[in-house]
Amino acid sequence: MFFIVLVLSVFAFFKTIGYAIYEYKENNNKAGVVVIVLLSIITLILPCVITVI
Repeated sequence: MFFIVLVLSVFAFFKTIGYAIYEYKENNNKAGVVVIVLLSIITLILPCVITVI
């Protein structure tokens, strides 16, 4: 179960980071990029921690 959650979390992390990089290159919304990066880091860490608990 942990492995499946880890794989899905990594997939969501890279998709979200890709969108943050796109927004950064377009120079649209710098504050939004920071929020998206923080959200992606939470998406990577939190599900793995919850499955261990």
